[in-house]
Amino acid sequence: MKEDIQKFTHYLLEGDEVSCESFINEMPDKEDVIKVFHFLTTAMQHIGELWENNEITVADEHLATATCDYVLSQYKYNHITRKKGKSNGLKAMFFCLENEQHYLGTKIVSSIFEYYGWETRLFGANLPLEYAESQAKEWKPQLIGISVAILYHLPKLKGYLDALSRIPNAPIMMVGGRLSGLYDLRQYSTEETIILKSIQDVQRWIMEHRTEGNKYGENNKHSSSLFSNQ
Repeated sequence: MKEDIQKFTHYLLEGDEVSCESFINEMPDKEDVIKVFHFLTTAMQHIGELWENNEITVADEHLATATCDYVLSQYKYNHITRKKGKSNGLKAMFFCLENEQHYLGTKIVSSIFEYYGWETRLFGANLPLEYAESQAKEWKPQLIGISVAILYHLPKLKGYLDALSRIPNAPIMMVGGRLSGLYDLRQYSTEETIILKSIQDVQRWIMEHRTEGNKYGENNKHSSSLFSNQ
């Protein structure tokens, strides 16, 4: 896999959308959405490491991000949007904290929820709390996912979680992003916040809680709102 990541990373840094798309289409597991998303995530994490080590410039990182965004959108359309089955009646919204620009992970997680039948709204990067709150009150999602990737954005996280968990339909609050795999985010979260560290964690959570009467319903006070299809 390491050689594949290096090859794909080279295409991303060159902004070579055609080669990137061909690479994905030739993957033996191209129909496995979770494996493809994991591959894209690993490649972008490698890009991030190159940037942190000053081996590439900010411009290189932005070009790679834009290219990966294109590939992700194409893959999602072909393997999720066009093949979408019956909705499970549940809604989830996803966004990044204010001034947080690293949105690709949120886009991937939103796509996974859509793959499993959720109706999703993806607000992407840099969503101030007042707009997140108004959207949540109006649309009434059963779950809200927040991404955080930059350390100095963490102090804002608790404010978002406190405010959004108090809206009338009491959505499940979920936190992910690069920092969730590097630090213990519990001190910045509420007691009920679900913190997921990887794509596999996201898939596992959806699979474990996709039916009524499971252990989530037994242990979490938000279970009624999750499974009542409000």
